[in-house]
Amino acid sequence: MPPIPGPEESAVTHAHPTPQAPQVTVRGEGLIEVEPELARLAVTVTARGADRSPVLADLTRRNAEVLDLVKARGAAVAKLETSGLSIAPERPRRGKGERTRIHRGHVRITAELTDFAALGELVTELADREQVEVDGPWWELRQDSEAYAEARRLAVAEAVRRARAYAEALGTSLGSLLELSDAGPPGPGAGRGGGFSPVLTAFAAEEPGGVPALDLEPQRRTVTAEVVARFTMLPPAL
Repeated sequence: MPPIPGPEESAVTHAHPTPQAPQVTVRGEGLIEVEPELARLAVTVTARGADRSPVLADLTRRNAEVLDLVKARGAAVAKLETSGLSIAPERPRRGKGERTRIHRGHVRITAELTDFAALGELVTELADREQVEVDGPWWELRQDSEAYAEARRLAVAEAVRRARAYAEALGTSLGSLLELSDAGPPGPGAGRGGGFSPVLTAFAAEEPGGVPALDLEPQRRTVTAEVVARFTMLPPAL
């Protein structure tokens, strides 16, 4: 018998195999790096003033201007959503004798773009507007991206390779596949939430002015997949 394999390529014998039908269970991993398909921006539009009505009117106007800027990119915009709205009085500081409350409002907008050339222009125009803050971009893949399927194919091929290597070490060959299952959901890094490592850039401007478009370099995404496969082997001559 060969030496016991390490944890990265462990062969596991299940309860039901017999000398006439031995089994081997292996894990296969697939990992690829791909260019992102989407860039997500978070835009916050703000208004502030002594009276609620003018603040609301100002916020409505600025929000409409921002939405128009984004929509002007046409097919480059995959998604545009208003993710939050707030308008409320600011509490006066204690001991200052201030009675007049200042009202502050903001609208949060999320936009996803597929054209990264248009992205740089849009970020520049948004950040150059009064009372507008931009966060991002977050580089992402589509949920139905072919990259996920490719990572799974690589994981399956790796599982077959490992199982065949164990069988060959015993002087035999694989028989049939008994079971194939996901060891974990494939996706960028550890998953959509925690594994993205977004590139965060914040922009804010008080007065508009002509500035060149930002040159934003997309950050490549790492996509992983893991499978567990169980095979039968032809009885080895030990």
